[in-house]
Amino acid sequence: MRPAISTLPFRDPEFLRDRMRRDIAFFHPRAIDPSGGFFHYLNDDGSIYDAAHRHLVNSARMVFCYALAWRLDRKEEYRAAARHGLQFLEQRHKQPDYGGYAWVLKNGVAVDKTQHCYGLAFVLLAHAHALRIGIAEAAAGVVATFDLMERLFWSEADGLYADEATPQGVLSPYRGQNANMHSCEALIAAFEASGEQRYLHRAERLAHNITVRQAALADGWIWEHYHADWRIDWDYNRDDSSNMFRPWGFQSGHMTEWAKLLLLLERHRDHLQGDAGWLLPRARELFDVTMPPAWDQVFGGLVYGLAPGGSICDGDKYFWVQAESLATAALLAQRTGDAAYWDWYQRLWQYSAEHLIDHQDGGWYRILHRDNLRYGLEKPPHGKTDFYHPMGAYLESLAAVDAALD
Repeated sequence: MRPAISTLPFRDPEFLRDRMRRDIAFFHPRAIDPSGGFFHYLNDDGSIYDAAHRHLVNSARMVFCYALAWRLDRKEEYRAAARHGLQFLEQRHKQPDYGGYAWVLKNGVAVDKTQHCYGLAFVLLAHAHALRIGIAEAAAGVVATFDLMERLFWSEADGLYADEATPQGVLSPYRGQNANMHSCEALIAAFEASGEQRYLHRAERLAHNITVRQAALADGWIWEHYHADWRIDWDYNRDDSSNMFRPWGFQSGHMTEWAKLLLLLERHRDHLQGDAGWLLPRARELFDVTMPPAWDQVFGGLVYGLAPGGSICDGDKYFWVQAESLATAALLAQRTGDAAYWDWYQRLWQYSAEHLIDHQDGGWYRILHRDNLRYGLEKPPHGKTDFYHPMGAYLESLAAVDAALD
């Protein structure tokens, strides 16, 4: 039976831990493939609709999820699952002929060997969180993945990572902020796991260059797509505002996600190289400017995409947008003492609990129409393919209510 949403204690640590356990229970152990890695493509009822394909991003994200599951309840089966996933990354996704990681596998064979910085960012995140929970072999993976990202994608002149390369290392002219955002996230995690300050300093540089320097080209907003010289490409995927990895338009979830990362950096302000005074004000600006135009006044929730000028270019409701935004609201509320952020936290949770959380089977629905009706098979990805965003949201929400996992 669906609970009375209005009575749910969204700021109660036990509520957040219970939500984590419910999501873990949806995926564990049915998502574990005994022959290696995880099944990625689950219907809403948990049945597997594609057992053959594996995507690098999902393979890595599941390691992160199981690492957080271990931090929650210290069950050795969760750490074993994280190690199981890490081995799959290193033994199946990693390609000995060129040293990178295959983007897509089918039945264990690489069918897309394109090298993506976005994918490597999640490989780094997986190793960092595995190291944090005591998987010692992940330490070498943190170093090796960072070195691979340096060799393939880093530009000292630009102070940012390029996005895509052939297996032989030939760069595409496309540049994107999303790969840099998730690289920033992974580098913060690498610092927290290893204590090596070079990772934190690199994360700080990425954050400033995207959220300040590049954002200045778009009136303070963060555009997604750029030319090779980091000029804005306003036309890239103009007719594809729902593209899974490179949608056109300002992404409300990325604006708030960057705000979250600035707050995570500020948490380590004593270890940063420069003056950290810009981080909190910029985090507030990103969140505050995004929420009014992105909040759907008719149907509730945050819309996916906004066109230049503030009109809606994609009104669909994505689970990850709400999850990242509620976590950011909680962190801003805790850091600033401004109750308005707790109001946003409450509103985002209320919407998510009403429309996106599957109270019967567990997990979150991925995508809804603007009017909150669910998509069927006509708009992939259907089903539930990982729980990275909600798990991260629970983690930071717990931190904001002074109930960290460890």
